[in-house]
Amino acid sequence: MWVAQGRLFSVLAKVHRERRRRVLVVLKSIAAGVRNETGIAAANTHLAARFGGRFQTGEAIRAQHAHTTTYIPAQLPDAVVFPESAAEVCEIVEVACAHRVPLIPFGTGSSLEGHLNAPHGGISVDMMRMNRVLAVNAEDLDCTVEPGVTREELNTYLRDTGLFFPIDPGANASIGGMASTRASGTNAVRYGTMKENVLAVTAVVAGGREIRTAHRARKSSAGYDLTRLFVGAEGTLGIITSITLRLQGIPEVISGGVCPFPTIADACNAVILTIQSGIPVARIELLDALQMKACNAYSGLSYQETPTLFVEFHGGGQSVELQSRQFAEIASEFGSPGFIWTTNPEERARLWKARHNAYWAQKSLMPGRAILSTDVCVPISRLADCVAATHEDIAAYGLVAPIVGHAGDGNFHVGLLFDDTDAADVARAEAFVERLNARALSMDGTCTGEHGIGQGKMPFLAAELGDALDLMRQIKRSLDPDNIFNPGKIFI
Repeated sequence: MWVAQGRLFSVLAKVHRERRRRVLVVLKSIAAGVRNETGIAAANTHLAARFGGRFQTGEAIRAQHAHTTTYIPAQLPDAVVFPESAAEVCEIVEVACAHRVPLIPFGTGSSLEGHLNAPHGGISVDMMRMNRVLAVNAEDLDCTVEPGVTREELNTYLRDTGLFFPIDPGANASIGGMASTRASGTNAVRYGTMKENVLAVTAVVAGGREIRTAHRARKSSAGYDLTRLFVGAEGTLGIITSITLRLQGIPEVISGGVCPFPTIADACNAVILTIQSGIPVARIELLDALQMKACNAYSGLSYQETPTLFVEFHGGGQSVELQSRQFAEIASEFGSPGFIWTTNPEERARLWKARHNAYWAQKSLMPGRAILSTDVCVPISRLADCVAATHEDIAAYGLVAPIVGHAGDGNFHVGLLFDDTDAADVARAEAFVERLNARALSMDGTCTGEHGIGQGKMPFLAAELGDALDLMRQIKRSLDPDNIFNPGKIFI
């Protein structure tokens, strides 16, 4: 049956190529891989006997574990297994290695670059039943969790300790998924990304061994930094079974607000000067006029539909007030009519809920259209140039593509809406995405600030890193010689 499905995918891909004449750039690497039919059948039999109802092969559940929240087509796994402990993950990996069957780790399914697809077939390993907080060390400002804990669950658990975990991608993602994709979010300008906030992981590697990359010390010079190797590896080197995280104290006062600007360049330049002035902003998010229109309509807001910054400051009462005034002065230099801010928690929550729903607000602009959500990141000094040139391209190509970004660290996202049945529309989208990534790289930036590579950004990673990609392949072959862990991602 699943041989037939693989062939069907190839046929559909060919139909898409012929119908559109050119393949959208994000699809160039979305090819069906070689399947180990005998191994898959043997592994499925073994795991079905071992896990019973926690091993599923129904089409609906397999489709849920291959879905993508962007334009990349789904490639279904052959089965889904639900481990409940690190020991069970070890068993699963041991079986997969014995039969050379791919394993694709799954968290909440919110990734955007095809990370969950199974181009070679195989088994999706759903980690969401491994959702325990294993330890909270309040005195040391750290905790250890299983990978299925979501960021919102963790912060609810931590609330009474006076601590919180600051990394907040738009989705309520799992901590394991966030570590695997080196996620960040709106707080990254102050608190950093997952790279800076993961102290250690445990992971099951080839053969079914569980290893620990570090202890809880805040710094170490002990050998290779294996923690950083697994953070951002996108599940291609092993399956993470626990994560030790840095925590922060909940700020005494939090103020947040909205600051409109006449042009997108004015908003970007205000961000640049704010960062260069050393104002300790916690969040500074850029939304262009179209994104503000979408957020107003989707979230029931009534803000001006002009380029806007959502800003937040953390600290003591006097310091937060001072920071807000300093930012307002900078904003006025770039034509802002005023920075409206509040310390009211309900008003702030509504504002940031709208920001986190930006993706769905984008989709609501043109219901039924495909969406390609892509991101790039540039040095902060080049942000205004990169966003302005991107806006010019959007207009030149006649596209509908709102922009939203973590402006404080030079990272922004474009939600490209287009008709995926119209060859001309697809061609415009393809040309736009290629130019966007080339522009970011020409500015000494990166093809992805936080989405990760997955399948969708593989061509751009090669352009970005060149020969360094060969070293990545050598590491992959050394740690995963049979290509078991999430094959077909990052590079081929």
